[in-house]
Amino acid sequence: MEIKLTNTMSREKEVFQPIKPNKVNIYTCGLTVYNYAHIGNLRAYVFSDILRRMFEYNGFKVNHVMNITDVGHLTDDQDSGEDKLEKGARREHKTVWEIAQYYTDEFIKDLNQLNIIIPEVMPKATDHISEMIELIKLIEKRGFTYSAGGNLYFDTTQLKDYGKLARLKLDAEKTRTRVEEDTYKKNPFDFVLWFTRYKYSSHSMLWDSPWGKGFPGWHVECSAMSSKYLGNHFDIHTGGIDHIPVHHTNEIAQSEVAFGHKWVNYWLHNDFLVIEDNQKMAKSKQNFLRLQTLIDRGFHPLDYRYFLLGAHYRKNLLFSFDNLQAAKNAVEKLRDWVMRLKKVEDEPDQTAYREYQQQFNREINDDLNTPRALSVLWEVLNHDQLSGGTKLSLLENFDQVLGLNLSTGKSEELPEQLKLLVGNRDEARNQKNFKLADQLRNEITRLGYQVIDSPEGTIVKKMK
Repeated sequence: MEIKLTNTMSREKEVFQPIKPNKVNIYTCGLTVYNYAHIGNLRAYVFSDILRRMFEYNGFKVNHVMNITDVGHLTDDQDSGEDKLEKGARREHKTVWEIAQYYTDEFIKDLNQLNIIIPEVMPKATDHISEMIELIKLIEKRGFTYSAGGNLYFDTTQLKDYGKLARLKLDAEKTRTRVEEDTYKKNPFDFVLWFTRYKYSSHSMLWDSPWGKGFPGWHVECSAMSSKYLGNHFDIHTGGIDHIPVHHTNEIAQSEVAFGHKWVNYWLHNDFLVIEDNQKMAKSKQNFLRLQTLIDRGFHPLDYRYFLLGAHYRKNLLFSFDNLQAAKNAVEKLRDWVMRLKKVEDEPDQTAYREYQQQFNREINDDLNTPRALSVLWEVLNHDQLSGGTKLSLLENFDQVLGLNLSTGKSEELPEQLKLLVGNRDEARNQKNFKLADQLRNEITRLGYQVIDSPEGTIVKKMK
């Protein structure tokens, strides 16, 4: 079954063609670990996880790489401002190394709680300085660099198709006023490959290089690390739409100059998570929510994952706690279904199973259409003519992509007294002694539990 993905480079939905049959190499821009990931950041990683799961669902072998940026990312993408790690270290009175390790660990914790499959490789920028230096040497050899003010710059005027990803109108863009413009740049779009002079003189992370002791620019990190682990031509690069005009544009420029050919075949970008007044969630605005914030307010991390799946990854998504509560209610209903269906022992209807599995596959292969995929799931569960075994098998199959851990849902272990009351009530109902059954229901309710009579059997849930 063909897979279609919207390629930012063409702005069109394209049929995916892997470089190597049944294999796909994916690179995802990871977190800059100077602070906690906010839930807007985490949308990008749920998206890349669904992408990975979709390929595996279709029988592909996936090699997924996601970097950790622990040096060089300044507070402004245009090479201005302070290094984010340095800023975090000063804020918390720690070393940059302590900051990086702590927030890396917290980030991985968030990924695990969201049931995101950890990528095969998660390289740190500080472990790959030599690879960055070698990449910069290639760019320099091809005549695309110049030195000014102590730093080494990429000369964008030498590249005729610079800005093709973002479709920048360079002549018009040049006339814009740029805040804190670097006066050493020959052109406003040029960017730093290697810093040796820096307006904040107390930078802690410094390495020797052919251009002097300093540190790499942020953009060069992803080019060097992705190419080390995926080769200098790979299938897919993902990230948020905020990366399109600067970071990914500069990655493409330096990589295609260094390697002399097309670097990445498909560019996939997720849209923003926004809050009230359509504001983008951002650490710089101090308007961000952590995953732990949601947990502290009584939500499970997978409630948030379901919430994200309810919108297409390329659509702007409004966050509210009311919307998250609706997602939580839906997840609880799904878990109730699991509990009921696990009590059913009938065999799946293979014809119906294949029909719905193919329908789900078509939706998820159509540019990761998770809202439509979820609608297939609910259609299956609400279908009166499908057997319990068919529903459970399909639910477990779909969850390979959705990643909601529904198939591992387990009934809460009930106290022995409660088990006895439920058993006695079931027996009373079988004997059509409904008066006694109602009395036993009331006793169960007084113990703080809800009784649900379903076609698949009695469900008992602890009341909130």
